[in-house]
Amino acid sequence: MKKKNRRPVDIVVISDVHLGTYGCRAKELLKYMKSIQPKHVILNGDIIDIWQFKKRYFPKAHIKVVKQIMNWIADGIQVDYITGNHDEMLRKFVGFKMGSFKIDNKLVMELNGEQAWIFHGDVFDVTMRYSKWLAKLGAIGYDTLIVINNLVNWFSERVLKRGRISLSKKIKNSVKSAVKFIDDFEDTAADIAISNNYEYVICGHIHQPQHRKIEKENGSVMYLNSGDWIENLSALEYNNNEWSLFKFEDHFDRNEKDEEDVAEDHSLETSLLFEQLIQEFNLMRVQ
Repeated sequence: MKKKNRRPVDIVVISDVHLGTYGCRAKELLKYMKSIQPKHVILNGDIIDIWQFKKRYFPKAHIKVVKQIMNWIADGIQVDYITGNHDEMLRKFVGFKMGSFKIDNKLVMELNGEQAWIFHGDVFDVTMRYSKWLAKLGAIGYDTLIVINNLVNWFSERVLKRGRISLSKKIKNSVKSAVKFIDDFEDTAADIAISNNYEYVICGHIHQPQHRKIEKENGSVMYLNSGDWIENLSALEYNNNEWSLFKFEDHFDRNEKDEEDVAEDHSLETSLLFEQLIQEFNLMRVQ
């Protein structure tokens, strides 16, 4: 898509992409990224799944997502990378800056006179804090479930001529402890945000897109969650002093391919893409 046809966005928040896993919907994310012209990009954790990177699974579509991020940086667009639990290795580089790119653990910014607190959210996850091996095991199980889900959806769409279903959503919605975890997560984020006089609290981590006002006895806060690019295919956008929740299904056909993507699929090899990424990274360092 040509730049002049891209939709302008003041701020876009993307999280929980999990590049390097079978469940990542990189092609859909790339289509979304190419459809917008953002002024500020916030990558709110778990963009690259370093936990499961040992699989050596990193197809061309995943590399193209990284390349698009680098294109934004090269164009001078502010890109803030906020670390998550699946890419926690990057926490060693917190404070790193290169051009318009920065790595941090959290971000507080003023929007139209109001304070927004932005962080991934794994700090609230008790399992992550005290039983990391159990959290990693759960991540592997989740990724396996997504693979099975993809097979089920292929059969449902191609053979049964029915729509897509989400096995993990059905499990989450039917297990009381999972529902309680999401409620507790949102309440905790809201409580801390209100106590610190933030008007907005923006998270990822739980793969549950949300945009709602949470009222408490001591105040209220707008709670926002960007969701994920495995099941929900969602992001947050800020335009005209207002936040909105973007959902891929409301704007795109999952099965439709752009002419540009079709051409690239046949012309670009993984090794060439890696070579291009390294060249662009070196150019950015020089600048």
